[in-house]
Amino acid sequence: MGDLAKLFNNEIEKEHDNGNGISSSSDDTRKKVLFVCTGNSVRSQMAEALLRTYGGDKFEAFSAGTTPAGIHALTRQVLAEMNVTTEGQYSKHIDEFADIEFDYVIPLCEVAALSCVNITGDHERINWYIDDPIRVLGDDERKLMAFRITRNILKQKVLKFIDENGK
Repeated sequence: MGDLAKLFNNEIEKEHDNGNGISSSSDDTRKKVLFVCTGNSVRSQMAEALLRTYGGDKFEAFSAGTTPAGIHALTRQVLAEMNVTTEGQYSKHIDEFADIEFDYVIPLCEVAALSCVNITGDHERINWYIDDPIRVLGDDERKLMAFRITRNILKQKVLKFIDENGK
């Protein structure tokens, strides 16, 4: 596809975007998935980026938090180690998605799970309670290892989710 055609297609996609990055185009058959955690800075951001990377042809991935705190630098670092980008992602409050119909809502901690009861629509809820690596104490290397472990756990869960639900 030529450069002009790519630019044209990008402009068409922008016209169908409702501001949340969710296309209003009726020809997109991908399933919408919302990952929710407390700060929307680590776990949910990782899950969103991983699902976009590995299952973006079948799923639209989004993330939100109950108390958004910005994307943690180590989140970006450990994903970049796997060539997974967080480009275009930012920390969002769960209320930004109040009017969106999701196929799956996946809370990543108990606090977020309590907030998910306010999400309307007919969606499947899957709880993935994963410890927050931000809570790990110690030196920088220990913290980095905790983020890598969290990333690896989420990668396994995302790949299994794609395998089980991407048909």
